[in-house]
Amino acid sequence: FDAGFADRLARGLPAGLQIIADATEPNTGSIVAAYANAVVQGYEQDTLPPAAAVRIVPSVRMRFNPTRESSNLFVPGLMAFVLTIVLSLMTAISLTREKETGTMEALLVSPLRPWQIIVGKVAPYLVVGFASVVGVILEARLVFHVPLRGSVTLLLAEGLLFILVSLSLGILISARTSSQRVAMIAALVGTMLPTMLLSGFIFPIESMPWPLRAISAVVPARWFVLVARSIMLKGVGLSYLWQPSLVLLVMAVVLLTASTRAFHERLDG
Repeated sequence: FDAGFADRLARGLPAGLQIIADATEPNTGSIVAAYANAVVQGYEQDTLPPAAAVRIVPSVRMRFNPTRESSNLFVPGLMAFVLTIVLSLMTAISLTREKETGTMEALLVSPLRPWQIIVGKVAPYLVVGFASVVGVILEARLVFHVPLRGSVTLLLAEGLLFILVSLSLGILISARTSSQRVAMIAALVGTMLPTMLLSGFIFPIESMPWPLRAISAVVPARWFVLVARSIMLKGVGLSYLWQPSLVLLVMAVVLLTASTRAFHERLDG
C-alpha cells in the first residue's frame, strides 16, 4: 500500500496499491492477480459512495516470470520428463531384456555382490542422465532463453539426486517383471504418466482435487520440478529448498534399498 493510503482514501484522493503475484506458473499467477483485483473492486463497490469515482488504483507486478513466457514454465519441468524416459524406462527395459536373453544367469556364478552388479549395470545410464541434465540446462539458456538465477552447482546436485531416484525405480521395475513388454507398461504407468500429469509439469498441483494432490506427494518428479523451477526462475538456495531436497533424498535411499534387495532376490531365485 502507498504511504498514507487510508488518509488519501478518506480525503477522496486516488490511493495506490500494488498486487505482487508469483508468475512461476503464469496461469496461476494471472488468476491470483485477477482475484486480488476483484477483491479491490468489491471493496470499492461496498465501501465507497456509489457516486464516487474509482479512487483505488491497483498496479500488478508479476514476479519471477514477468512476461509470462510458457517456456519458463515447461522447460525446467522438461528436465524431469527427459530423465524419466532415459533412466526409469530404459533401465527397466534393458535389464529385463538381459533376463529374457539369459545373460543375467551368468551373474549367478560370479563372485560379485548385488550392489556391485547394479552399479556396473546402471553406471552408463548415470552418465547419460547427468549429460541429459547438462544438455537441458544449456538448451534452456541458449535456445529458450530461460533464466538461471540460482546456483548451477545446486541444480546439478539436485539433478543427480533425481537421477538416483529414477534409476532405482527402473531397477525395481525390472526386478519385479518378467518381460520387456510388462516392464515397459509398468514404467509407463508407474513413472512417465505420473511425471506428466501429477508433477506440476503441465497442470498446477494447487488446482487438482485433494486425492490427486495426496497421490502427487509420492511422485518424485513433483519435488524435482519444484526444485528446478525455484532455482532457475527464483534463484533460491538450499535454505529454501531443504524440504523437497530431503524428500528426494529419502526417496533415493528407500528406492535404492528396495531395488538392491529385489535384485538380490531375483539372483537368488
